[in-house]
Amino acid sequence: MDDGTDNGGSSLLITESERKKLLAELRTRLFWVGEKIPYFVEINGKKCKPHDRVWDLINKETLSDDENKQIEKCIAVLKEKESVDELELETKEMTREEAKTLSDETAGLLRAIMDLREIKEGVSKKREKEFHEMFSTQRTEEIRRWLNFLKEAEKK
Repeated sequence: MDDGTDNGGSSLLITESERKKLLAELRTRLFWVGEKIPYFVEINGKKCKPHDRVWDLINKETLSDDENKQIEKCIAVLKEKESVDELELETKEMTREEAKTLSDETAGLLRAIMDLREIKEGVSKKREKEFHEMFSTQRTEEIRRWLNFLKEAEKK
């Protein structure tokens, strides 16, 4: 009986409904939550390191004009690769495992594109500043609560 497997059943081909599900997940609004930017991606025969690039840029205090141009170029290259991956996922015959791997890579590329856009627009620095301000405020409130608790404990 042919069940669409080879190697003893370990390589089931992806079904159309599974394919549609993976594509739908990529196209949802919050697809990127929990997704990791790939450490290595092959683009036009070259190994690229999107994770390292995004990390380097996030940790820069300010960006030069040249770095902003590099970000734009990087976004364009990643978008092209993401489109190719998504088209493959949509049309290519592959196993479930291959499809999941490709879907994860595609989601990671989309995450990298979003992060690079935020870096270029300064959104990531603004969010970081807001986080630190909120953390500082919460910490101050927590210290005040402890001091009040200790004062009340001394009275008793």
